[in-house]
This record gives sequence, C-alpha cells and structure tokens, in this order.
Amino acid sequence: MTIAQATKERIEQLATQKGYNFCQLANISGIPYSTMKSIIYCQSKNPGISTIKKICDGLNITITEFFDTETFRNLEQEIK
Repeated sequence: MTIAQATKERIEQLATQKGYNFCQLANISGIPYSTMKSIIYCQSKNPGISTIKKICDGLNITITEFFDTETFRNLEQEIK
C-alpha cells in the first residue's frame, strides 16, 4: 500500500465516523473540493502535510491521531 492509498483510506474512515461526506469535509477543512477529490481518487500521489493538517482540523483531531494507525505503522518503504 502506498502513502496515497493509506491517506485516502484514513480520510474515508474518519469522514464516515464523523458523518461527513467528502464535500462537507472539504468545506469545513477549508480546502477546495477538487483537492479532496484528487486525494480520494488517488490522483494526488503525495498529499501535502499542510492539506492533511487542514483535514485533521476539520475533523477536530490531531495530526498524530490521523497517522497513529497500523496501516501507517506498517507501510513499506517506497524508495527501492
């Protein structure tokens, strides 16, 4: 799994938990819906940390909470 896929899955999981669709989450996070859409459809291969931080703010969680999952702990090295 790539970082882009892991990020997408985590955003989907958290949005579902909070009861937001992606348009609502983009709105409360202060990011364009097109940015959210590019992350969700894995068109963005490297979502910026500042964008992820804004999403975390919209979800009212810390960036540590966002990345503190087994998926992120077990990501394989992408440079080979």
